[in-house]
Parts: sequence; structure tokens; C-alpha cells
Amino acid sequence: MTCDDVRVALSARMDGEDPQAPAAALEAHTGDCAGCRDWLARAERLTRMVRVQPVRVPDLTARVLAAVAADAPAPAAVRHAERLRARQRVLQIAVAVAALGQLAVALPVLLAGFGIGADPHASREMASFDVALAVGFVLAAYRPERAQAFVPVALVLALCLGLTSVVDIANSTTALVHELGHLSAIVQAGLLWALGRTSRPAGPVLSTVTAGGRG
Repeated sequence: MTCDDVRVALSARMDGEDPQAPAAALEAHTGDCAGCRDWLARAERLTRMVRVQPVRVPDLTARVLAAVAADAPAPAAVRHAERLRARQRVLQIAVAVAALGQLAVALPVLLAGFGIGADPHASREMASFDVALAVGFVLAAYRPERAQAFVPVALVLALCLGLTSVVDIANSTTALVHELGHLSAIVQAGLLWALGRTSRPAGPVLSTVTAGGRG
């Protein structure tokens, strides 16, 4: 092997590559050749200097702490989120109680014919409508993020019942005491509207604070 061949093989070995030459032959050549032995010593010294140079790592502690502080919700936002969740729980209970009361009135009419007047068919149809509406309110109480979907139905129902009651009372076709039952529809619509407002997304800070809850 020539000196050039040996030095190429030694360079490959220092780089972790296959020297393509027997180690014994390389050792024998560097033992006999002062030039290759000196070249190998300088190459190893240069390799160590290049590989163990210190690396300057920037100190990112202050930047990381500032980013964490910026992402942390403010105490005022935390208190606001807690008040909002407490109000939402109260409204959930109120909507559920109103729906269960509506079911308690409508189911006996639908299933047993209790309290049916002169028109049994119309009474059962109204009871069926009340049961369906009550089930929707129960679902809204259980999953308040869906309450907004029921708000238009509840508001239109309350508006129509209120207007027809006023017209019928003005025309003396019914008495005020008979129309007081429609107040429950207006109350339900108001409760559902309030529950829907508490379930709206309120921005990144509030979403971070309330991420642990379901609603």
C-alpha cells in the first residue's frame, strides 16, 4: 500500500467508515513510515479539536417563563369563568325542572286520557307536542352547548301563545285564568335563552379556563 492509500484508509477509519484495508496492514505501515505516523497524529489532533468545540446555547429561561405567564389566565378571568359556570348549573336545573313539570302534565293526557276535554284527538295531539318539547328541553339541560338550537323553537312558541292569548282574551273567547298556563312556555323560553348565552364560546382565555368542564 502506498502512503496515499494508507492515509485515505486512516481518514475513513477516523470518520467511522470502512477503511477498505486490514487494520494490521495499516498498523504495520504507520509503524514503519514516519511520515504517515506524523500525519496520523496531526489528523487525530485536528479531529479532536473540531469535534469537542464548545457550543454556545442561548439561555431561553426568561423567554419561556414570559410565554408561560402570558398564557396563564388572569385571576379576573378565572373568577368570571367560575361565576359563569355556577350560573349555567342553576339554569340547567331550572330548565330540567320546567321540562319535567311539563312532562308530568302531558304524559297522563297522552297515555291515560286524563283531563281530556270535548276533543280527545286534539288533546292528545297537544300532549304529544308538549312531550316532544319537554324532551328537547331535558336534552338542552343535559347538554347546554345544544341549548341555542332549541331557542328559536321556544321563542316562536312563546310568542305565538302570547299573541293568541291576547287576541282571544280581547275577543272574549277565553278567560285570563285559562291562559295563565301559557306563562310556563314564556318562562321556559327565557330560561333556555339564558342557558344558551352561558354556553357560547367566550374567547381563548375563557376556553382555557373552562376546558376541564363538559359544557
